[in-house]
Amino acid sequence: MRILFVHPNYICGGAEIAGKWSPAWVAYLAGYLKAGGYTDYSFVDAMTDDISDDELRQIFKREQPDVIATTANTPAIYTAERLLKIAKEECPNAVTLLGGIHATFMFQQILAEAPWIDAIVRGEGEAVTLNLVRAIDQGRWPAERAEIKGIAYMEGEQIVATPAEPTIRDVDSIVADWGVLDWKKYMYIPMGVPVATPNLARGCPFTCSFCSQWKFWRDYRVRDPKKVVDEIEVLVREHGVGFFILADEEPTINRKKFVEFCEELIQRNLPVYWGINTRVTDVLRDEELLPFYRKAGLIHISLGTEAAAQLKLDLFNKETTVAQNKKAIDLLRANGIVTEAQFIVGLENETKETIEETYRMCMDWNPDMANWSMFTPWPFSDLFYQLGDKVEIFDFSKYNFVTPIMKPNEMERGELLDAVMNNYRRFYMKKSFLGYPWVRDPIRRKYLMGCLKAFLKSAFERKFYSLGKAGYWGPQSKKTVNFGFDESRKLVKNEPQIEAQVIQWKTAPPRKRSAATADAIKAAETAAATPMAGFKACGGGDQQMEENAVPAAVMACGGGTEQLPDAGSAMPRMKI
Repeated sequence: MRILFVHPNYICGGAEIAGKWSPAWVAYLAGYLKAGGYTDYSFVDAMTDDISDDELRQIFKREQPDVIATTANTPAIYTAERLLKIAKEECPNAVTLLGGIHATFMFQQILAEAPWIDAIVRGEGEAVTLNLVRAIDQGRWPAERAEIKGIAYMEGEQIVATPAEPTIRDVDSIVADWGVLDWKKYMYIPMGVPVATPNLARGCPFTCSFCSQWKFWRDYRVRDPKKVVDEIEVLVREHGVGFFILADEEPTINRKKFVEFCEELIQRNLPVYWGINTRVTDVLRDEELLPFYRKAGLIHISLGTEAAAQLKLDLFNKETTVAQNKKAIDLLRANGIVTEAQFIVGLENETKETIEETYRMCMDWNPDMANWSMFTPWPFSDLFYQLGDKVEIFDFSKYNFVTPIMKPNEMERGELLDAVMNNYRRFYMKKSFLGYPWVRDPIRRKYLMGCLKAFLKSAFERKFYSLGKAGYWGPQSKKTVNFGFDESRKLVKNEPQIEAQVIQWKTAPPRKRSAATADAIKAAETAAATPMAGFKACGGGDQQMEENAVPAAVMACGGGTEQLPDAGSAMPRMKI
């Protein structure tokens, strides 16, 4: 049983400007298959190696595997579909599989567009993929495919979606095979070292209207911090990783576990720095712990500050305030942690004035880095359907945080892009001459100068925000920018019986929210009644939780992606 994993070659000028990202999805899937007795697998990273369709065709023709599997976040979906079409043409007897968050909820549209895909893996992929591979290996495919939970497939003219596979309760049973990756390829430009994206937990107990990770993972599950550090030690000692990003939606949700994780890193004294995406309120909650986090190697925190106007924060169902955002950035700066402020722009009520307001506010807050992301309504999010006919672009290849999907009422899309670029130019110009070179902390200075290098490199190469492809060369070109939308793409709505299954899938288990609420109340009461008594005891309730910020953003100086766990973990706010 020969299995070939392939990562699709999709680049948008966002996350990848910081370097080459190690795709966690293949490591976790491969590790789970290995534990299940299947070790004959290999991996082709078409994105990192920039492999063309013709080159992929030759690889498939040469390898002739039994199973060909890929994943895709929303903007990469057409690339993944095309990849599997080539695979089926060259390996007609191979079983073609597609997983990821977009496929999980949009499987009906995908199977209609790409009938050559034999099965879509829905939701958490490890157990589903193992069961599917076993069925193929034992000769039960396709006759008994209806017995495999968590997949969707075509049966004649009908689309079949089997019942969901239960989530893997013991997440520590998933041991990644990071050796499947060629680590010399995955360099993080700011630090000049290989970068990894492990996770401390899966899922999120909160339900942001623009996010969908909580729907994908369904349950919030935290790993044993010691075992996570065991995994990181393997990455450092065996693969030379010098920087990692926790791919969780928000790794500080469970403060007790996060503190244990940091303690273990300090105890082992691993030569590695790391970053996270987290929520402003968690930073405020952990004010006294910030020096401790920095000692553990945490050097970069990306904050979902989101919007200049409180009105926008309310639209996203967040609970932060503008004042809290400023205070959180001040605290992080005071404790030597690089801060990245993220702003979402491009809502229907966006104007030149509101974008200018985000710039002024950003300069007042003075974060180390800033990122203006285009509002991207994932087609499986609640907010997408709330927007209704205001969403007029269904070319999912442009749903990448760098292309204006929504057209503001008072601006053209080219004007929106130009206003955002104006913010970037001014912000990083000032940081280049008056900020980064004069940072006293040598580690922070090296990191920030590395981020600037990545930012400038992508800008000069016209790769940042895909400016070259769009034909943007400055304010003089804002009226002629062409984003290249494929207007023939339409949204395919699910049939009623399929929609019922999708709704059922999206519905979080009742215990999830009740437990989160109870623990949050308990933690708040504990915090109010008990003074801090050392780092180990500062957790309050076991799961002192807050709503997630955005799909986890990359630790880069610009651009974002759907959450990396979308790739079996993703990254990705690439969150996916």
